[in-house]
Amino acid sequence: MDKKSFYYRLILLFLLVSVVPGAACNFPFRANSSGQVNDLQHTLTALATLIPDEKTPVPWNEEVSEPLPGANPPTAIPTAASFQRPEPPQFNPGRNSFTYLAMSGDTPEAVAKHFGVEPEQIISTEILPLKGLLTPGQVLEIPNELGETRFTEILLPDSEVVNSPSARDFNINEFIQAAGGYLAEHRELVNGSWMSAEEIITKVSMENSINPRLLLALLELRSGWIYGDRGDLEQLNYPIGFYVPDYRGLYYELVLTATHLGVGYYGWRSGDKVALTFQDGGWLRMAPGINPGTAALQTVLSKISTQEEWRNSLYGEEGFAQLYAAMYGDSWSRAAQFEPLIRPDLAQPELLLPFSPGERWSFTGGPHRSWNAGSPRGALDFSPATGESACSTSRAWVTASAEGIITRASDNVLAIDLDGDGNEQTGWVLVYLHIVTGDEIHAGKPVNADDALGHPSCERGNSTGTHIHIARKYNGEWISSGEPVQFTMSGWETQMGERSYEGQLQKEGLIISANPGGPSSSLITRQE
Repeated sequence: MDKKSFYYRLILLFLLVSVVPGAACNFPFRANSSGQVNDLQHTLTALATLIPDEKTPVPWNEEVSEPLPGANPPTAIPTAASFQRPEPPQFNPGRNSFTYLAMSGDTPEAVAKHFGVEPEQIISTEILPLKGLLTPGQVLEIPNELGETRFTEILLPDSEVVNSPSARDFNINEFIQAAGGYLAEHRELVNGSWMSAEEIITKVSMENSINPRLLLALLELRSGWIYGDRGDLEQLNYPIGFYVPDYRGLYYELVLTATHLGVGYYGWRSGDKVALTFQDGGWLRMAPGINPGTAALQTVLSKISTQEEWRNSLYGEEGFAQLYAAMYGDSWSRAAQFEPLIRPDLAQPELLLPFSPGERWSFTGGPHRSWNAGSPRGALDFSPATGESACSTSRAWVTASAEGIITRASDNVLAIDLDGDGNEQTGWVLVYLHIVTGDEIHAGKPVNADDALGHPSCERGNSTGTHIHIARKYNGEWISSGEPVQFTMSGWETQMGERSYEGQLQKEGLIISANPGGPSSSLITRQE
């Protein structure tokens, strides 16, 4: 083991010893099985728990380390002039205001929440859209209502957090084997099947749409498994350090990690999450100028650290940013190839309702979590009105909402890549849940709009009735059902409700309200 790796081991030992006493308080409770309609129903997995969320910003060290021995360093890439690491907002003392440059995916509403102001208090020489996306780089002047905030620098590009085009060519197994640590030999039993570390990381990364590089870096920070040896039995059970009794092992710890990353990322994206809470009860208001990627990293580490530990692991001389650069090189040069992930002119392609014309289905679930508690309200539910008993596999078929290529068809999950490259990290992707997939549906298979995909069911996750759950991703980021990129199918526009599973579909003056009971008022028929 080289000097740098040994130094990381010492830091990790200190962090692990420090975090153990109170970490179990992070995770509230499992999803109940009462059948009550809430954020946990109809999601993919029983791990969709209600996790409290807060977040904050972080700094950056300009010195970039060489990749660690055994790592797979990226090819040198010239930084694109159109995308650079954002700088903190500039404070204007005379006006007691900030000059802020809009980032990819920003909306006026979210930016206002970040700065603690109302949208109408934001001033710009350019037109501000009422609900749409701001143009990256647009200059905004915003009153300073927060006073002084700390930890204003940005740690990671968004593309290093979501499972974006940046991760398209990243080979998890090659990286693990080249690193030569314990992870290369790790195997564990997951839901009745033995899985390697590569299979576990691939599964968590793809299902939660989290960049595998980040999962590996957090695992190295917390356990040292990438380059070092396995720790004791406690570390084997809790390599990240959540210490939730019923969630032992690498797979479940990484699911919790991915969930908290999503809570931070999408909570910041919407502006609904503006503070961090720590293991010791500390609280910190986030700085308003950070990006979702930084918010995600800050959130997950706040859940397993005291405030002092959090500050040291992110702001110390040999903190996370230095470790990440040592493992993968300059993330901002890499991001320049792929960002901005969300462009201001982003528009959804034409989509059809996921069943055949003339069939009657019920709109049983308005906008709710795309995947679990760490994703936005980006999914809709539909149930076939065929009169079959609850939770039986329906004779009705789920159909493709658009032409594309199947990228996944297993474990009652099916994903269709709409841009035709067969890659789930790029462009628009539709994800269907609770499908009983047939032998004829497999990864790599091209499909046309209206092709049969499988039958809806209750399989996989918490379900009270046979249905299909459908959500959208773009460049690896889960897309909310409402503004600024509204979920529209066969001309029916989605309207958000106040709470998850509530909402409406509207078309040409007609309104259909979501109802899990499937009454006649929730019935919808495709007319094409």
